[in-house]
Amino acid sequence: MTIRHPELAVLGGAPTFTEALHVGRPNVLDQDAFLDRVRGALDRKWLTAFGPLVAEFEQRLADLAGVAHCVATCNASVAMQVLLRSAGLTGEVVMPSFTFIATAHTALWEGLVPVFADIDERTGNIDPEHARRLVTDRTAAIVAVHLWGHPAPVEQLTELAAEHDVPLLFDSAHAIGSQHHGRPVGGFGSAEVFSFHATKFVNAFEGGAVLTDDGDLADRVRRVHNYGRGKGEDVAYLGTNAKMTEVCAAMGLTSLENMSELIAVNIARHERYRAGLRDVPGLTLREPRPFDSVNHQYIVVEVDQDVAGVSRDELAAALRAENVLVRTHFHPGCHRTEPYVRDPAKHTPLPLPRSEALGERVISLPTGTGVRPEQVDQLCELIGRIARQGDRVSSAVTPS
Repeated sequence: MTIRHPELAVLGGAPTFTEALHVGRPNVLDQDAFLDRVRGALDRKWLTAFGPLVAEFEQRLADLAGVAHCVATCNASVAMQVLLRSAGLTGEVVMPSFTFIATAHTALWEGLVPVFADIDERTGNIDPEHARRLVTDRTAAIVAVHLWGHPAPVEQLTELAAEHDVPLLFDSAHAIGSQHHGRPVGGFGSAEVFSFHATKFVNAFEGGAVLTDDGDLADRVRRVHNYGRGKGEDVAYLGTNAKMTEVCAAMGLTSLENMSELIAVNIARHERYRAGLRDVPGLTLREPRPFDSVNHQYIVVEVDQDVAGVSRDELAAALRAENVLVRTHFHPGCHRTEPYVRDPAKHTPLPLPRSEALGERVISLPTGTGVRPEQVDQLCELIGRIARQGDRVSSAVTPS
């Protein structure tokens, strides 16, 4: 979509927000603690290759998730690639299309064929019944996603994976700090992968981690992420360099120490959005299920065009014109992106009507420490005005 006259999209004149509001703006707390850790690393002259900060970060993550093993990596995409390689998978991997493209790319990069499953529109997570219909004798694993930090249907997927004797892996990039029936995300399935990208609410600039209770799998992951080498410098596997640096671990540790405060901020922003958007017709704020607690890293709103008077794309365009840099996660789905559309042999083409329908309705709004409470109130008021001026907004937006 394109804006014909973005300055006229809602109010006219200057944008509502002189300073842009971002989705995924980094949370940076306690810079002194971070810098103290970095100075310690510089004094030790141990900056990478399994330093003490990385070891501490791994242990704290394992304790948080309630698992025996954690291997920190340079980013989450490489963590998933290393995990898939370490698991010795060949063939097809059943996974949702409604996710960030890295979930699919990591499988394809490792020579696996993504088989995209549809979702449950109520949660955005993979539909276990549709996944069940896709499992064949070519299926090597099931990869689920805890979308927006909301836990996937763990029990049904665990049953499905056990029934077909394939590993169940989780892309948990959004979900550190979330819980399912009181159990922390990170310990489900055969292994889970966290992300500590700067846009995540616990960040390490860049970073990822593989968490598992399987000691043999953890040993292979640790070797593969270090050129395939073991403690004695022997090379037992084809590996790569996926190690985390001490500086990244310093940021990760500092973020972890402030995680409770960050979750509290996210919850407060979520409650503020709930109150501010309650009376805006056609907009629904996505909420966790009663038996889940989530980190509220994402404020996700579903737009019903028939009721709201504007489409999701029109709302997004109008907000961007007002200096609110929203995101439309995740549209289009992985199965509609160019690498997969161009070459159907890279995946198994299937109709995914629920993924496509939800992808056209949801929008992510700014939250976290980069958004002040009064800015949430101002943004909710702005969204209400956009909805009330639906005809005017629609006339300013034309198909590209």
